[in-house]
Amino acid sequence: MNEKNDPMGAALLDFLRSGREAEIVVESNLAEEDVIPVPYLFRAWDEMPEIEQMALEACQGTVLDIGAGSGCHALALQERGLDVTALDVSAGAVEAMQQQGVKQVLRQDFFELKGQTYDTLLLLMNGVGIAGHLAGLERLLEHARTLLRPGGQLLLESTDILYMYEDEDGSVLLDLNAGYYGEVKYNMRYNDQESGWFNWLFVDAAILQDYAQKHGFETEVLYEGEAGNYLARLTLQG
Repeated sequence: MNEKNDPMGAALLDFLRSGREAEIVVESNLAEEDVIPVPYLFRAWDEMPEIEQMALEACQGTVLDIGAGSGCHALALQERGLDVTALDVSAGAVEAMQQQGVKQVLRQDFFELKGQTYDTLLLLMNGVGIAGHLAGLERLLEHARTLLRPGGQLLLESTDILYMYEDEDGSVLLDLNAGYYGEVKYNMRYNDQESGWFNWLFVDAAILQDYAQKHGFETEVLYEGEAGNYLARLTLQG
């Protein structure tokens, strides 16, 4: 990443420097423009939603926090005494985590990480979205197998976004030629920084279970929210 396409990292560092109430603008091909309030990315344990607290409590052994962002989850795990490594592709996010005292930080693409193994892989804030699309989910699960120790677990948060296609009468309108409805495109902006359009995956729990079983994982849904969001634990079998 170069200095002009790291909006998340730039926003995190600006907040640490100034504490200014800034926002990251999020565009998508599915919904109207939205924003992420930067201060929320630095939330403490008691400010985290129940789904995140449950995921952190389920972590065990050595943990890889994938797409760690500000490092709030890694810091919470450190405080609980766990051995956690925070991974992010954003140079700014890595610097922000180091400034806050995250002990082990890697600037790395998850799909290029090799030679290390963990007991828990953590993907919060719809983190499984890094798969990009269903074909990418196959790739993610296969790569996760190479990073997990025997009996290891993948804790992930995702959302069934079928509700976004509902009409006012409750009927669902889907273009069957457009691919899986959970494959979305995003662009993020902050000041003069822009990520560029990228693919993001929201996967419903039934399809996740099918893909997980194919790749040797047993699936357990630990939490289901009111907005279609859920927390799943995929346990490596054999």
